[in-house]
Amino acid sequence: MEYEIKITPYALRQMQEIVRYISATLQSPENAARWLDTIKAELASLSSIPTRIPLTKEEPWHSQGIHKMVVKKFLVYFWIDTDHLRVWVTAIVYGRRNQRQQLEQMEMDG
Repeated sequence: MEYEIKITPYALRQMQEIVRYISATLQSPENAARWLDTIKAELASLSSIPTRIPLTKEEPWHSQGIHKMVVKKFLVYFWIDTDHLRVWVTAIVYGRRNQRQQLEQMEMDG
């Protein structure tokens, strides 16, 4: 059973900002490209058994079924639409940022 991976506009903007930051601010376009390849591979891995990733501990997102996956120094938040076999990636956040603040801003779907 394969799940389709969907990325909300909010999570997509976050990915673009991270790539821009690594590429321009840190002046490391090679690392930005590597990070993007890694994140894409990790997101693609969610197409198979996404439930293996635990729910986030933060409420109310835990009760809403939001999962949290660690990818290097970043946290990927997503929920699983089992009826339509979709995984919705809702946020990608640098691990040292205020997670609660970032979660409060995320959109649940596209």
